[in-house]
Amino acid sequence: MNINTRLLALGFTGAILTGGVLVATGEGEVLRTYIDPAGIETACFGQTGHNIKLGMVFTHQQCLDMLATSLKSFDRELVKLTPPLSEGEHIAYLSFIYNVGADAFGASTLRKKLWAGDRVGACNELPRWVYAKKKKLPGLIKRRSNERRYCLRDL
Repeated sequence: MNINTRLLALGFTGAILTGGVLVATGEGEVLRTYIDPAGIETACFGQTGHNIKLGMVFTHQQCLDMLATSLKSFDRELVKLTPPLSEGEHIAYLSFIYNVGADAFGASTLRKKLWAGDRVGACNELPRWVYAKKKKLPGLIKRRSNERRYCLRDL
């Protein structure tokens, strides 16, 4: 089952569905645990947390289920941390918060600009978040460019 079909089957629509596909594309799928460029134990579609340990192996279905659970959780956090968003902003920031975490998002200049009404300025903060351990990563450059494009599309 592909990502779109699974997320639709779980009732995801609109910004969460598109954001989920953007997350999956940006993260890629790895059916085992690995250490990501930031040194964090990771699996599947960028899944991290206390339940992810080196040596674990997952099925595609397990990875899709973890993605769906994480999307719900991060979407709830996003809604709590932001004013009402356009669909494009919602898509972009869902992908962003999934990648950097709610704490980093909450403390970011991006969020401050968003709350100050500088929506374009907030979107333009995304390309600054392309480093892991002080190293600029090509995958993050591409991901942030995609997020920025979605973010600006409805403004």
